[in-house]
Amino acid sequence: MVGAGLASVKRRAIVALFFFLSSALCSLSSVYAEGIEVRKAEAHFSGDSYQLSADFDLRLKFVVEQALEQGVPLYFSSEFTLTHPRWYWLEEVVAQSELTIKLSYNTLTRQYRITRGALFQNFASLDDALRIIGHQSAAPIPAELFKSGGYISEKLLKNDPNYVASVRLRLDVTQLPKPLQVNALTGDDWNIDSDWYRWIVRPDLAARNRGE
Repeated sequence: MVGAGLASVKRRAIVALFFFLSSALCSLSSVYAEGIEVRKAEAHFSGDSYQLSADFDLRLKFVVEQALEQGVPLYFSSEFTLTHPRWYWLEEVVAQSELTIKLSYNTLTRQYRITRGALFQNFASLDDALRIIGHQSAAPIPAELFKSGGYISEKLLKNDPNYVASVRLRLDVTQLPKPLQVNALTGDDWNIDSDWYRWIVRPDLAARNRGE
């Protein structure tokens, strides 16, 4: 009887542990499902310029999504920089660009709209809109910047051909309505930021692989 009782206690403990771990994993998956994560970042050579691009997995937190559906527009900022490290001085900024994307929701048409400057595009679902926002490209970088007479001389490029590209996508809380800015700046619900992601770029390899 004692052995049977111990076995029953062990089974209950195992079942309780299973449900605890399952709930913990569900909580973790919900945390990682919200926010911005870099999925891919690369450099391409096309024509006479280099192009930096990145793909993000973008998911809105519940509070942010509810505000959007109540008519609060969201502004996302994407930033790209390309620098050349120098052992004898501060790193040299070769190029940098920043783009603001507005995401809004029309309660009458039930459509989401992405606006970039004077251009806009409508979407039937939030996932489709976020997928488009998640693909970002920097302004083209002229190839002349890597040649003699540009920022980097050919001699230096041959000795140290590596550059550092950086990208970041974030929700710009400073463009929220004033009442929401207080909550956004003091809480985590509105903190949607990929942080800076960096990778090595070799312009010579990007140019060599332009046909691939």
